[in-house]
Amino acid sequence: MNKIIACIDGSILEKAVCDTAIWASKRLSHGIVFLHAIDKKQQHGADDLTGSIGLGARTALLNKMVELDEQRGKMAIQLGNEMLGKAVERANTAGLTDIEQIQRHGDFVEALVGLETDARLMVVGRCGNGHQGDFKALGSHIETLIRQVHTPIVIAPQAFTEPTNFMLAYDGRETADKAVQRIIQGGLLQGMTCHLVTIKNTEQAQQQKFEQAKIRLEQEGFSVIATYLEGDTSTSLMDYKQQHDIELVVMGAFAHSKMRNFFLGSNTMRMIENCRVPLIVLR
Repeated sequence: MNKIIACIDGSILEKAVCDTAIWASKRLSHGIVFLHAIDKKQQHGADDLTGSIGLGARTALLNKMVELDEQRGKMAIQLGNEMLGKAVERANTAGLTDIEQIQRHGDFVEALVGLETDARLMVVGRCGNGHQGDFKALGSHIETLIRQVHTPIVIAPQAFTEPTNFMLAYDGRETADKAVQRIIQGGLLQGMTCHLVTIKNTEQAQQQKFEQAKIRLEQEGFSVIATYLEGDTSTSLMDYKQQHDIELVVMGAFAHSKMRNFFLGSNTMRMIENCRVPLIVLR
């Protein structure tokens, strides 16, 4: 688990994905693997013409479609290689030397799952090629990825700026304590100001656990601003993020508490959709 896997697809977020991966690589002193997955789209047309044209014409048409499909495949490989080459060049310019590039056929989620054993961190864009600016078209893919891998995932925004602070939502449950531990051990966020926030709930010993989490982070060298919030979970967190100029958000993928809708489901997708800063998802 020593590589930063960055998914490159030619979308408008490709530059931000590259820059996010470069930043993570420098912070963690791990190499980068730029991945491009060629998703073979289903071809249509030949079956729709059955019974409408003669057998000979249909055979000729099918042969032509096979040729066009082969040409499209070759062009996709060539385009992918060019995109990967540009990503490698960008990383080299940033001073990195431990760089790999991989091209795979198939869904990008399957490709990332296949590389997880070598992954320290995965970086993806919040919308992909073919859905320029339309997050909702890719939301289900991101949720599928989150469910299938246990590696931390960074969802890159449209423009990446190196963060100096981050926000962590804490609810006192085991998953939240694990998130704190992973932040401490991970090293990626070391030295940044931590905005530790929680939504008031009926969880027993919530305040005590919240204070303990604050102390743990401070003992590891983090400057911590601890805050209690009230109201709707996702709305309160987004308001806090806006008011305090939060530059990076850390969230857990799953939880069982009043905050569960933020950690999983429609509120999670809403947070990813509306968040215009890097967002780290922890399993």
